[in-house]
Amino acid sequence: MEYRRNLTDAEIAILSQQNCKCNDWSRIKVGNEFNPLAVRDTTLSGEVHLGAFRKSYLLAGGIPFPAGIYNARLHNCSVGDDCLIRNVNGYLANCDIAGDVIIMDVNTILTEGKSHFGNNTEAHVLNETGGREVPIYNELSAQIGYIMAMYRYRKSLIEKMKLLISEYSAELASHRCRIGKGSKIINCGSLRNVNVGEYARLYGVSSLKNGSVNSCSEARTRVGADVVARDFIFSSGAIVSDGAQITRSFVGQASHVGHLFSAHDSLMFSNCQLENGEACAVLAGPYSVSMHKSSLLIAAMYSFLNAGSGFNQSNHMYKLGPIHQGIVERGGRMASDSYILWPAKIGPFSMVMGRHMKHLDTSDLPFSYIIQIGTESYIMPGANLQRVGTVRDSYKWPERDKRSDPHRLDIINFDLLTPYTMNKILRALQLLRDIKANTPGDALKYKFQGGVIKSTSLERGVTLYEMAVRRYLGNTLIKRLTHANYTSVYELREALHRRSSTGLGEWVDMAGFIAPVIEVNDVLERVESGEIKRINAIQEEFRRLQEKYDEMEWNWNSILLERWYNIDPEEISVHEIKAILSYWHEAIIRFDELLLEDAAKEFHQSSRIGYGIDGNEADRLRDFEAVRGSYDDQAFVQQIRKHIETKNKLYRELLQKLDDLPS
Repeated sequence: MEYRRNLTDAEIAILSQQNCKCNDWSRIKVGNEFNPLAVRDTTLSGEVHLGAFRKSYLLAGGIPFPAGIYNARLHNCSVGDDCLIRNVNGYLANCDIAGDVIIMDVNTILTEGKSHFGNNTEAHVLNETGGREVPIYNELSAQIGYIMAMYRYRKSLIEKMKLLISEYSAELASHRCRIGKGSKIINCGSLRNVNVGEYARLYGVSSLKNGSVNSCSEARTRVGADVVARDFIFSSGAIVSDGAQITRSFVGQASHVGHLFSAHDSLMFSNCQLENGEACAVLAGPYSVSMHKSSLLIAAMYSFLNAGSGFNQSNHMYKLGPIHQGIVERGGRMASDSYILWPAKIGPFSMVMGRHMKHLDTSDLPFSYIIQIGTESYIMPGANLQRVGTVRDSYKWPERDKRSDPHRLDIINFDLLTPYTMNKILRALQLLRDIKANTPGDALKYKFQGGVIKSTSLERGVTLYEMAVRRYLGNTLIKRLTHANYTSVYELREALHRRSSTGLGEWVDMAGFIAPVIEVNDVLERVESGEIKRINAIQEEFRRLQEKYDEMEWNWNSILLERWYNIDPEEISVHEIKAILSYWHEAIIRFDELLLEDAAKEFHQSSRIGYGIDGNEADRLRDFEAVRGSYDDQAFVQQIRKHIETKNKLYRELLQKLDDLPS
C-alpha cells in the first residue's frame, strides 16, 4: 500500500457532504486513485491512510456491495486497496488492514498498548500448578512443545529455548494489529490485540483477545459463531467454531475445535479433532481426537489418540493440589466410559477399557489391551497387533492429513512399526520372559506395574511380539533390496552395508517425530551451547534428521538383524536372506489373516440385532446388507486381501531374483 498525498479541498468537501467527520483532515493520507465517493458516514481521527476502492463484492445471497468505508469510525488505521468496511458499531483503532479485506457488522477491532498477539503466552500443560509451562508462538511445533514440556530436567536447555521464543515474540510486538489480505471479518463482536492472517474467515465470533489467527491462501483459517478466545494462537487451516472457549492455548494446523469444546492451558497440534468435551493442561500431539460431551482430557500428553465417550482421568488426590500427570503414548484408544487414575503411563497403540484405579505403567508393553475385570486391571500384551482397528488407523492417518499450508509446522511419522516401537517390543519380550522365569511354573497370572497378566495372555503376547519382529525385519530388508541394484551376491551385500553409525541406540517419539536419541541430543546440545540461535532453527535441524530417516532406520535394523538372526548383514548369504524372507512371509500373512478374522466379527449374527425390524430372519440379513454391505464387499477387507496377494507375489519374485544370482 502506498499513500502519497493529502486530500484535496474538493475531496474534503465531498467527504463532508457524505457525513464524514475529521478533526484534522491534514492527517489523512490517500492513494493516487482514491475516490471520496466510496467513503460515507465515517469518522476519522489520528493518522489514517486510505487506498483506492474500485471493486464490487458479491456477498452471500447474491447481494452486491461496492468497496469502500460506510458507517464506521477509524482511529490511527491504514486501509488497503479495495477493502469493504461497513457498519462498525464501535470503532477500528490502531489497525493495519491489507487489501481486499471485508469487515462488516462488527463491534470493535483495536490494539491497546504494545502487544505480542498471543506469542510468548505460557500454557501450563500436564501440571496445572506449574513446572511444565510452554510459551506458545506462531510457529510452535509439536516437537518444540514436547521438549519444552518434557525436558525440564535440562534446565539450561529450557532457559535457552525460552529466551529464543522471547526473542522471536519480541520481533512480532507492535502497537498496531494486522488484518491480512483477503480476510473477512463479518458479524463479529470484539477483537482486541489480535492479528488476523491472510484469507482468514471470521464469522459471528463473540470475542478474541490477545492472539493470532494465522492463515494463508492455501490454508484458510476459520473462526466461527460464538467463539471466545483469550491468549491464543490459531494455526493455518484450523477451524475453531460453534461456541468453542479457548484460553492460553495453541490450536495446530488443520485442527478442528468446536461444538462448545473448552480448552485452557492446552496445546492441540495438527489434525486434532476436538468437540463437545474439555481439555485442561493437555499436550495433545497430532491426530488427538475427542468428540463427546462427557469426555475430559486433563493433565496428560497424547498423540494419535481416539477418546471414547466418557473417557476421564483424575489428577487431584486432594492433598497437594492437581499435581499429577499422565502419558498415553501414540495410538492410544480409550473405550467409552474408560477411566485412568494419574499418574500413569500407557504404552503405544494400546486399548484401555474400564476403570483403572491403580497407577499403571505399561510403557514397555506396546499394542496391549488393558481391561478392567472386577477391581483389577488385566493387561493383554500385544493383543492390539491382531486387531483390525489398529491397522485401519495406520492407513487412515496419512489420508486424513488436512494440512494444505506449504509450510508444515509438525513433523509426523505415520509408520506403525519403527525403531521406537520395536525397541518397546524387544523390551516387552524380555520383560515377559523374565516375569515367567521368576514366577512358579504353575502360576495362572502375574502382577506387573499395577496390573495383572494372565499366563495365557503372556504366552500369546510373546508369540505376537515375535511375529512383529520378524515382520518388521523382513519389511526393512525388502525395502533395502527393492531400492538397490544388484546382480551378484557381492553387490547384494554392498547394498546392505551400513555406511554410518547414525540411528544406532535408543529412539524417541517426540509427539509424532521419531528419531534417534543421540541425534536429537546433538541438536539440543547445540542449542545449549548457543550454536543454534533461532527457535525455528531447532525444527529445521529436526527436519534434516527426518530426511535421513530411511538410512538411520536401516542402520538400526542392521544391528537388530545381527542379534535376532545371529548373522552379519554385510556377510549375509542368499540362504540366510531366503530364511529371513520366509519368516517375514509367514508373519505378515498370519497377521493379515488375524485382521480378517477380527473384521469378520463385525458381521456375526449378533451385529444384526435391530435390523429388519418388522421382518423375518431373511429380512434382517437383507436389511443388514443394504445398510452395512456384506463382509466380502468391505473396502478394508478387500484391501487386506489385496495386501496378501501383493505380498505373496513379492515373496515369489524376491525368491526368484535370489535364485537367479550367480553363486
